[in-house]
Amino acid sequence: MMFETHATRRDLLKGGLATVTAGLAMMSLPEFAFPGQEAGEELVPFINEPRSRPNSLDWETLTEWLTPQDQAFSVQHYDIPNFDESAYELEITGLVERSKRLRLSELKALPRQDQFMTLECSGSGSSAGFMNGVYNSRWTGTPLAPLLKECGIKPGAIEVVFFGHDRKEETLRPMTPRELKVEVPFGRSMSLDDALRLNLLLAYERNGGAFEKRNGSPLRLIVPGWYGIANVKWLRRIEVRDRRYMGRYMGRDYVTVRGERHGSEVVFVESSVTRMNLKSVVARVMRRDTKDGKAPLKVYGAVWGDGTPIKKVDVQLDEGQWREAQLDKEPLEKFSWRFYSLDLGLVEAGKHTVVSRAMDVNGRVQPTAQDDEIALKKTYWEAYQQWRREFSVEA
Repeated sequence: MMFETHATRRDLLKGGLATVTAGLAMMSLPEFAFPGQEAGEELVPFINEPRSRPNSLDWETLTEWLTPQDQAFSVQHYDIPNFDESAYELEITGLVERSKRLRLSELKALPRQDQFMTLECSGSGSSAGFMNGVYNSRWTGTPLAPLLKECGIKPGAIEVVFFGHDRKEETLRPMTPRELKVEVPFGRSMSLDDALRLNLLLAYERNGGAFEKRNGSPLRLIVPGWYGIANVKWLRRIEVRDRRYMGRYMGRDYVTVRGERHGSEVVFVESSVTRMNLKSVVARVMRRDTKDGKAPLKVYGAVWGDGTPIKKVDVQLDEGQWREAQLDKEPLEKFSWRFYSLDLGLVEAGKHTVVSRAMDVNGRVQPTAQDDEIALKKTYWEAYQQWRREFSVEA
């Protein structure tokens, strides 16, 4: 069934890809999402992994470097909010000299900027059933830093909080005589320094057009190189503060609990989920017709992170030697995923495993599930370990 789905998509590809957005017009684009892939190759489906659900990435049928809308995942921790989009306003307030209220038309009249970025849920890769909470986009909007500077930051300001339209009643003190419940808006924060230097974008377009409400329309925050939780959707208010914001998704959830070895002692430390970690995945295995009783195989995959340049990706088949894959030269954008491929040669019939590991220019290597930074992690967020794929081939 997997092969039939892929074959249908591949047949469509023989006529070429659909029109690519203007931002990629200058790039040398392949016929397929993965440049080395050819029409004669057939999919070898992964085993023991469920098919992708609707509105999430399907690695085995992906046809574009910029993820199409029907494969763009979405996560909301509160309900998708209901509000009058025609009367939408963004408020910038707090420790500023001049507060602002901006309608969407006013935001769109400000200088436009594009930001290519791979956006990933920090829990993507935490299980075989959730390997596809990631997508690549060209976001368009207006930069936040000039607006903050126009408002005039008051002395003592240290933090910027981003609130969405989505709200929910939270129980702050469960199972106590003085249980406290209060309705709160979804919020995330970062330091004032980060908010001014990270080239944050107030985005109202994706891939050259409007994006769906489930993805944060009409306006969402885009934080290049940070996990999806920081990219607040349905943005309503930006507040500059003189103290730390500790809402649920800063102080309780999306807090990674990780053990650190100090001599013979393991000390558990909690840290907020912010910057994306270096990560690679094997996206699909392809084959050609049997030769000499074996299957000629080739793997394709993707690698991404927080914007630190990628040095290389290695691939290992069946616990064998690591072999360096070919990184695609284009498309190439700092905060977007980069595709790679490797010819595995002739492979015996039967079950096999394949895994990739990435290395950046600073020598950082994607860890295994047995390395301390993963094995001593007690929470599922920041799931960036090497992920071994299983497949079976017939001669």
